[in-house]
Amino acid sequence: MFIFRLLLKNAFRHRLRTALTMVGLVVAIGAFGLLRTIVDAWYAGVDASSSARLVTRSSISLTFPLPLNYADRIKAVEGVKGVSWANWFGGIYIAERNFFPQFAVDPPTYLALYPEFVLSEDERQAFFRDRQGCIVGRKLARKYGWKLGDTIAMRGTIYPGNWRFTIRGIYAGIDATTDEQQMLFHWKRLAESIRARAGRNADFVGVYIVGLRDADQAPVVAQHIDALFKNSLAETLSETEKAFQLSFVSMSEAILVAVQAVSFIIIVIIMAVMANTMTMTARERLAEYATLKALGFTPGFISKLLLGESLLIAVIGGGIGMALTYPLAKAFGSAVGTFFPVFQVSGTTMVWQMLASVMVGAVAAAWPAWKMSHIDIVQGLNHVA
Repeated sequence: MFIFRLLLKNAFRHRLRTALTMVGLVVAIGAFGLLRTIVDAWYAGVDASSSARLVTRSSISLTFPLPLNYADRIKAVEGVKGVSWANWFGGIYIAERNFFPQFAVDPPTYLALYPEFVLSEDERQAFFRDRQGCIVGRKLARKYGWKLGDTIAMRGTIYPGNWRFTIRGIYAGIDATTDEQQMLFHWKRLAESIRARAGRNADFVGVYIVGLRDADQAPVVAQHIDALFKNSLAETLSETEKAFQLSFVSMSEAILVAVQAVSFIIIVIIMAVMANTMTMTARERLAEYATLKALGFTPGFISKLLLGESLLIAVIGGGIGMALTYPLAKAFGSAVGTFFPVFQVSGTTMVWQMLASVMVGAVAAAWPAWKMSHIDIVQGLNHVA
């Protein structure tokens, strides 16, 4: 306890300098945590993906649809438990800034493959019965103030027209990683609209979602599915849901690398600032450390004094920065809206922040501590004058 009080007193001997250093630490650790959270949010869809699901799409591009009659043939493949399909809708709610994912799906088969979407049985059945109905995620409903029975008016882009949907269910995620900012509606309604407008291309889907009996058989099942449609007019590419999500993340790989680089550069900068602070501190106390050595204190004790002071400042500043990460993340998540469906500070990020704080304190004091432990007593005492 005596040592702690001594370290605390030494750390705040120059209050302005220590306060400014801590402010820098708070900003650096908070920014580091926020940037790491942004990276985590980018990979949230990948982390939440199921190993027991495949996504089958056109081998050319996602923009090329697949025939609806592929469903029965895929379901007959050994190892397949269930098959569903989905189309990206891309409608606009009031204004383009109100972006959120919307999918036309086959409700019974789709929800059977996504048990992480928790919906009451009454809401589920109401959705199944109402061709004009839809279900939305809990976060999405909270954002726009939607409730059961409300009507959502949307303007079509890929599928032109004015569309109106009645909310028949609000689903919750089974855990924090589940995307609660999606809207799902009936694929048959979309097909009927396409058939009425164009008279063709109605029985096509964007992607197939394939449920597996055994996740370990995913590569084999994917090969069998693609082999079924090889050399056809619509060849397929089947991959795990995780690989499918990663294909989108890889499009922004350069941005992610830049964000991660900036997060570590921030730590290096504050480490340099902290090292300068501790060097100035050591130089000012040259005579004090020389006196301690003359009184018989070991070089190790002197090193521990300087290292402990540096760690104390770093941990206090880092702790405040960690605490501020939560409100920062909440404010940032609200600002970006539905761009990041899952945006939360993870335990791993907090560990990284703590490790960064300790590392900054230890590295910043390493050289001054070694220098002071090897100080010449006579030279140091002459510094008194």
